Amino acid sequence: MNRKANNILVVLVCLTSVAAGVLCFYAATRRSMAEAGDNAELKQQSALSENTKAVLTELNAPVQIRFYALLDPASVPVGMQEFARLIDQLLTEYEREAQGKVEMTRYNSRSEVKAAAVAAAADGVRPFNLDKGDACYFGLVVAQDDRKEILTQLGPERQDALEFDLTSMIEKIARAKGPAPRAANTPPADSAATDEVKQAIPNFTSVSVEEGTRILREVALRNFKETVAAMEAQVALAQDSLSLARNGGSEAERQAAARQLQEIQAEQTEKLRQIAARSAARVEALRQLKEAAH
Repeated sequence: MNRKANNILVVLVCLTSVAAGVLCFYAATRRSMAEAGDNAELKQQSALSENTKAVLTELNAPVQIRFYALLDPASVPVGMQEFARLIDQLLTEYEREAQGKVEMTRYNSRSEVKAAAVAAAADGVRPFNLDKGDACYFGLVVAQDDRKEILTQLGPERQDALEFDLTSMIEKIARAKGPAPRAANTPPADSAATDEVKQAIPNFTSVSVEEGTRILREVALRNFKETVAAMEAQVALAQDSLSLARNGGSEAERQAAARQLQEIQAEQTEKLRQIAARSAARVEALRQLKEAAH
């Protein structure tokens, strides 16, 4: 090969290298632009609406948000689990934007199932999938003082409306000033509730309604925990029976075991509901006692 041919070959190699470099740079630039666009889109999707920001900014007192997302992977569809993670991310945005005016409590670990069961019963969030595996809880509760809003209709189909629903709950809670007013024809507190108040707060005349309510709620919480602890053994036995039936029992045995577990958990839920009702009756009795004392 002569010198001229060699020079031409060198030039072609150099041009090929330059072209390859340009193509690589162009591809990398396209990827960077695409990634930047994706990140911008994600950032835009995660940002709260102006209406939500305004509601959070105008909060005069903190609101509590309790998020129940105890979902058994064995019985809950993947789509529902992914939706729970999206809700968690949205709640993080609320926390960040509210700057301390949103107090968040998350129940999303199976290790917290006992505490979640107690809190859920008090909030009115019911367990589900009892016949398919571990009890599941999925709901949002917004509370402030004695006011409470509950959202339990959670599903991927409600994703677009979730922020609107949650912000509406916060706004409704925040706009109601003070405890919910009693109707003019509220009947007198029953004597049992009045006696229970006097037993729990012997010096009720010298404590405020707020402090007395706190004391009564602590009593109710102890009752909740005692009830849950007392029924744990029954629930555990029923769960073991259901597990055995699933692993080798007949269809009739599986249905019977599932029905037994449902009945025990329904009994537990009803007892917890009654405790919550008694707690509300005691708080009302305290208010009437304080009004009569003045």
